[in-house]
Amino acid sequence: MYIIRLLNTDELHTILPFLQMLNENTYADIIESRLKEMEANNYRCVGVYDADKLIGISGLWILTKHYVGKHIEPDNVIIHPDYRNKKIGEQLFQWIFDYAREVGCVASELNCYVQNHKGVRFWINQGYRIIGYHMQKLL
Repeated sequence: MYIIRLLNTDELHTILPFLQMLNENTYADIIESRLKEMEANNYRCVGVYDADKLIGISGLWILTKHYVGKHIEPDNVIIHPDYRNKKIGEQLFQWIFDYAREVGCVASELNCYVQNHKGVRFWINQGYRIIGYHMQKLL
């Protein structure tokens, strides 16, 4: 049985190894600095635990946009490679959807890299639909 819960502010540093897995080309000190800035801007994180071992995470943002209303945006979702293909992602997202409803969200939106074919398939299986492109320009 896995435990899924929000991390306290003083636990956020425990997600750094997961963020480094997702951002292999970004230095650890930069990731840590960004995480501190995100925390100051209402970033939350949910963790999946096998006993006391953190095995998965998802960042959470609660946002309101004119076209969808109040919604939750999961980001930086990752399950430790040793625990993949065990339906943990589905359990995590059921928790996220339940939490979102509790705090008054009417929808969930997320970004997924186009080359992440497994991710796209997972999100579609969770009920997401593709409605646009995520675009970026570095300044």
